[in-house]
Order: sequence, then C-alpha cells, then structure tokens
Amino acid sequence: MMQNVHLAPETDEDDLYSGYNDYNPTYDTEELENDTAFQQAVKTSHGRRPPITAKISSTAVARPVATGCGSKTSLASSVGRPMTGAIQDGVTRPMTAVRAAGFTKAALRGSAFDPLGQSRGPAPPLEARNEDSPEEKIRQLEKKVNELVEESCIANSCGDLRLALEKAKDAGRKERVLVRQREQVTSPENINLDLTYSVLFNLASQYSANEMYPEALNTYQVIVKNKMFSNAGRLKVNMGNIYLKQRNYSKAIKFYRMALDQIPSVHKEMRIKIMQNIGVTFIKTGQYSDAINSFEHIMSMAPNLKAGFNLILSYFAVGDREKMKKAFQKLIGVPLETDEDGKYISPNDDPHTNLVIEAIKNDHLRQMERERKAMAEKYIMTAAKLIAPVIETSFAVGYDWCVEVVKASQYVELANDLEINKAITYLRQKDFNQAVETLKMFEKKDSSVKSAAATNLSFLYYLENEFAQASSYADLAVNSDRYNPSALTNKGNTVFANGDYEKAAEFYKEALRNDSSCTEALYNIGLTYKKLNRLDDALDCFLKLHAILRNSAQVLYQIANIYELMEDPNQAMEWLMQLISVVPTDSRALSKLGGLYDSEGDKSQAFQYYYESYRYFPSNIEVIEWLGAYYIDTQFYEKAIQYFERASLIQPTQVKWQLMIASCFRRSGNYQKALDTYKDIHRKFPENVECLRFLVRLCTDIGLKEVQEYATKLKRLEKMKEIREQRTKSGRDGSGGPRGRRDGSAGGDGGQNCGAGSRGERLSAQLRALPGMEEPYDSSSTKELDASYVDPLGPQIERPRTAAKKRVDEDDFADEELGDDLLPE
Repeated sequence: MMQNVHLAPETDEDDLYSGYNDYNPTYDTEELENDTAFQQAVKTSHGRRPPITAKISSTAVARPVATGCGSKTSLASSVGRPMTGAIQDGVTRPMTAVRAAGFTKAALRGSAFDPLGQSRGPAPPLEARNEDSPEEKIRQLEKKVNELVEESCIANSCGDLRLALEKAKDAGRKERVLVRQREQVTSPENINLDLTYSVLFNLASQYSANEMYPEALNTYQVIVKNKMFSNAGRLKVNMGNIYLKQRNYSKAIKFYRMALDQIPSVHKEMRIKIMQNIGVTFIKTGQYSDAINSFEHIMSMAPNLKAGFNLILSYFAVGDREKMKKAFQKLIGVPLETDEDGKYISPNDDPHTNLVIEAIKNDHLRQMERERKAMAEKYIMTAAKLIAPVIETSFAVGYDWCVEVVKASQYVELANDLEINKAITYLRQKDFNQAVETLKMFEKKDSSVKSAAATNLSFLYYLENEFAQASSYADLAVNSDRYNPSALTNKGNTVFANGDYEKAAEFYKEALRNDSSCTEALYNIGLTYKKLNRLDDALDCFLKLHAILRNSAQVLYQIANIYELMEDPNQAMEWLMQLISVVPTDSRALSKLGGLYDSEGDKSQAFQYYYESYRYFPSNIEVIEWLGAYYIDTQFYEKAIQYFERASLIQPTQVKWQLMIASCFRRSGNYQKALDTYKDIHRKFPENVECLRFLVRLCTDIGLKEVQEYATKLKRLEKMKEIREQRTKSGRDGSGGPRGRRDGSAGGDGGQNCGAGSRGERLSAQLRALPGMEEPYDSSSTKELDASYVDPLGPQIERPRTAAKKRVDEDDFADEELGDDLLPE
C-alpha cells in the first residue's frame, strides 16, 4: 500500500515544479498488457452469471483486487453476494456495473475493447416525414384552425369586427373538415372537443359583436345542447345578454336564471354578477320589487357600488324614503379596497425608496385605484343628488342629511362638493339669493374649497352683469388658490368686460400655464387677440383649440370668421362647410355661407344655401330679401311674390314689401291684381308718394276714372314734401351744418359682425339694379337692414367663456349606469 505513496524530500521545498511528473500507477496504460488482474478482468467480464439457487447458503467469495504493480488482495463480501465480474463455480457473471461504459450482455468473449462504440460507424439518417400521410394532414389542419381562431380574436381586439367574423367563419369551416377527416382515420373518441368548443364559442362571440344576434343565439344553442361540452351552461349568461340588447326582457331573465341554476355555489362571484344582471333587467321592465329583492341579496352577500346604486334607484322608483336612506348608508359603507394616499409619500430621504415611490405613483395599479375611487364618488354624488330632494320635506334638509352621512364616512371630501351642488340646485330653481348665501358659507373654510366657492360666485355675478362683484370674488378665488385656472379665467373675463384686453390676455395666459387643457382660457384668449386685431395669433389659438375640440361649432365659426376678416373667402367657406357638417340645421351658418358665395359671384351655390337657411328659419328678413331679389333677377315673379308676402307678415309696418308684391304682379302682366294691391297699400299708407305714382300710371294705362283723384292727391303730397324738405334744409342751415346720419346697422361692432352693413347695401343695390326697377320702395326705406351674423350657438359667441368651478356631475343617474352591469362575454 505504501509503495504508491511518494513523499517529497525536504531538499525540494524550494522547487516550484516538483511533483508534476508523478502520477498514479493505476493510469499507466503502457503496463496494462503486463497487468494480470486487468487482463483477467477483460477476458472474463462477458461471462455468464451462474444461477442463484436456494442451495447456496453463502455467496461470499474472494475477489482479487489488482493494483498498479500487479499485486492482488483478496477481499470478502460482507453481505454474502457474488462479486461483479467474479468467477463462481467456473461460470462468469456479467459485469453489470460497466454496462454504461459500452459493455453489452451479448458481447462475445475476446471481442475488441470499444466502450464508445466507434466501430459501429455513424448513426443512420432520420427517417423523412411523410407529408402525405393522413395523420400529418390532420395535424397541419388542426394547427391552421388554431391560427385562424387567434387571428379572429386579435382582429376583434383591434376593432376590426368584420375581419374577425370572417376569420371565425373560416375557422368553423376548416374545423368541420378536420372532424370528418378524423372520423375516417381514427375512432370518434379521438375528436378534439376543446378545439370544437373554442371555434364555436369564438364564432358566437363575433356574431354578437357584429350585432348579428339570431346567428349568435343559434351558435350558442349548438354549444349548450351538446352534452359533451362541460360547463357549457354558463354560456346562457351571454344568451341572456343578447336578449337584453334585443329588449326581450322576459327571455333574458329566463336565461339568466337557467345559468344561475347551472353554476355551482362555489363560484360566488359569478353568481353575484348574474343576479346583478337579473336585477337590472327587472328595473328595465319596471318590476322594482323583484329588482329590490335581487339587489338586497347582493348587498347582504357581497356588497358593491353598482348594486348599491341600483338599489337606491329601485327604492326611488317606488318612493320609499326610509329605505332610500338605508340604501344610501349601505352605499357609503362599501369598502373601496384601495391603498391610502400616504403610501405614495416618502417617509425619509432614502433615494432608493424615493425612486420606488416615483415608479409606483402613476403605474397601472395606481391608475386603477384612482378610477375605482372616481367611480365611487360619482355613484355617491349622483345618488345624493337623486334622493336629497325627496327624502325630507325640502331639498335643503335632504342635502343636509346627505352631507352629515358623508362626513361620517370615508368620503369626507365629498361633503363640500355636496354643499356646492346644493347651491347649483338653488340656481336651477332660480333662487339666486340662496345660491349666493350657500356659496358664501365657504369663505371661512380651507383654501381649496374657498377658491371653488369664490369661483362660482364670480361666475354668477358675471352672468348678472355685476362686474364689480364678479371681479371681487375672482380676486378672492385667485388669492385662495393661485393655481386655479377657472379663477384666473373668470378674473380675465371681468377685465375683458371692462375693455382692458391686454390685461385680460395676461390672465388667460397664466391660466393656460397652470392648466394647458383649460379650453375656456384658450378660447377667450383667441377672442382677445381678435379684439386687438392680432388675427394671426387669434387664428393660432383657435386652431389649437380645434385640435382639442374637434366638433365645436363655436370654434369652427371663429376660424371661418377670422379667415373672412383676413380676406381669404376660400378658407372661410371651407371652414363654414365643416361647421355645417356639425350643425347642419343652423340657418345662420347657411346664410353666412350663401353670402360668401354671393360675394364670389356664384349665384347657384348662394341660392342653394340661402334656400336651405330659409327652410330651417323662414323669418330671416335678409334671407327672404335675397331670395326675392334672386327670383326677380331670374324673372320668376310668381315665386318672388311668396317671399315678399312672408316679409310683409314679419314686418307689416314696412311698406316696401307690399310695394314689391304689387311690382311683381305688374311685371308678370297681372295689372288688375297689381292695381288692387296698390289700392290696398294706399288705404294703409295714404301718404306714400310712390304708391300714388304707380296708381296714377296704372289708371292712366288702363283708362280708369280714378286717375284724376289719385293725381290730385299726388300733387298735394309732393307739394307737402317740398315744403317739408325746405323746412328741414333751413333748420340744418341754422344749426351750423348738416348732421351726420347715424348708421342703423347693428352689425358693425364686433369681429363677427364686420361687413354686415356692406352686405345689406349690396342687397339693396341688387334690387335697385334690376331691369326696370325704378321702384320707389327702395327710396322709401327708412332703415337699413341688419345683416349682421349671429353665432350658430347663440349671440354670446363674442363673450368670454366663464369657468364655473362645477365639481359635480350632471343628473344622468339612471339609464347610463344600468348598461354597465352586464357581464362581458
């Protein structure tokens, strides 16, 4: 044993490379031929193991252990089993311990040592796949069906419902082919039921998404009636949803209840949602007592915001005041299951902690928490606005009760919003003083609430044209919260009303710096630039606003009006066309567009838009006058009479419309009718010189005896007219010169009324320029027509927008919420 141990001499301590030539003699391959033990093992390792019988009492034998020098040491087995590779009774046992090294049981004695099997040569090539085999065709077809189902789902998620349906139909056709091929090759038990289920379910979903409800119901019926599909009964919920969309409420309730019966009680959440759908359907059918039972059960088992809100709606429908109060308290008590806001505030200055908090402050989970909280506040505020006027003797007492309940809950900050909403309710009841008193109560509260109340007070006083009070409360709102864009906007409005446009623009700019999405400030600064004649800056503001509010009629009109002021009629007409696409029935926009086409000389287009304007608003004198002049110009006198008769009904004291009617009769050759009309005009306006002139002319042409009477009256009136003119002239000479005549048009002030007088003058000039139109009605007109354009949404277009701090939602508390309770398919 010790002969294989080599001790390093002491003299070699400093030799760094000593020992590298020493090795274990066991690994000496050159001496293997002389190693008796190794040669014996090679020769006998493939021998057969002798059978083990019960006669052998002990199998302990001596095993020679070979060493590197060829010596042998006999060791006895302690457990009495034959040693591997040993010879017993002349029979060799197989060396099972070395099979992994390449020895096989069938190897012959004396075979060459080849543990790695190199003598067998390279492995044969893999067998080529037979693509024409039925199994391979089935496998490829199944893969294609799965791909089509996935493509259909992706198309649906992208909004391409038509493509999703086509893919689903294609998947259904290929799946049926796959089933037939499987039946021919294998037994029916090997059909892939999961694939069939997914194909049918996806097809039904796509039919429903495309509003092809009968086809969707038929496909769902195929799934539900097939007993081989497990848990297919819950798809009756989707069938109930389809019947609900079709307003077939009785069948919807039937299928909801069938689905409820087939879903086990362990699926608690699914059962609660189905019961919620049943309650919503009962509300739609007016069966409020049944709806109350459903929602009461939900609130007792798993309370949630939607069920609580719908329960309040049901009690409101039946008029149960006490139950409304209890249901409101239950709604307030529904847990939000969100983290506190303090979690997102760093407790120390640890940079790692601050980075983590910044990362999670606005992640998807935090956004979901904000949405849930906003939804809860919306439900609570809407429910409070709904029940406050009916739960007590007056709405003020009802609001006070709701405020007290909210203050005692986790939604304390909503109490101030309810108080502000109380003031808004006073306004809706036209109780201005109570609204102001309610808002003034907030002056002693914290800055944010004070700013909101002062903003609303400024808004109210501005609407009442009390600009001093509006400015005072706007200052209070700005001082309470300098970063309140609504307060800054209202302050700018008060300055705008006083005519200080430069200062108003500064307030609007500051509001936009605090909140770039404040559309009121952006709109008002555009108006301010327009007043300052900075048309390019104004156009820039309104184009930015148009990018935010794509379908705002006010913004579209302002852009068109600015282009008109910039003398670009083509752009003005293009934007007015967009305005008409938003408000197609606005008569003012149509007449404005007709006027632009008329100024460009396109009479046919002008007639089209003027006629459309007349259809929607047949009382616009400017439009009526233009249409009458157009028909006279085109010599359709009978049609012109219709418009002048309409004008005479609108302005019965204006003689020119009746003179135009008589003139149309005369031009069309109906002299008798014209004479009767002139006589009627003379009875109503006996001092009208023009009417007498035409009477004298007509009577002379026809040869009537009344000609002398009318001639005498005409001479008397002409003499009186000369005397009156002489007196007027002498009076002017005595006063130091003629006074300037004041223009009667109201359209000269303001950007949107620019050019109004000129359009009225053009219309009158057109009528005077008609062939043979030496008609006296033009000279007898004492007032120029007001051709100013009024904004499509009302005359307040040139007034700055106010920004009331309205922090409550509108009263849309019934129908909108019910639809959200349906389960997704």
